[in-house]
Amino acid sequence: MKRIPSTPTSDPDRPWRRHRRIVRLGQIIMIAGALVAATHWLAHLDVFGAGQPPGWLDLVAGYPTGLLLLIAGAILAGRKRPTANP
Repeated sequence: MKRIPSTPTSDPDRPWRRHRRIVRLGQIIMIAGALVAATHWLAHLDVFGAGQPPGWLDLVAGYPTGLLLLIAGAILAGRKRPTANP
């Protein structure tokens, strides 16, 4: 059986699938950022037990990391649709 070579012209939906995959990845990263920020906020409310996170963890892994993940995810999720002729 002869195989058809995988070229961009043989699969017109390839750019669309790649675009959707990147947008989904961006949405997942945004969810991860929201979870990091929510977990950090709940840690400040002592929901997970007494005691606050250490100072360096509070500065690095708290709201700034959540915000950076949200921004990075929004950049990926906000991509324009691919055009037929780039």
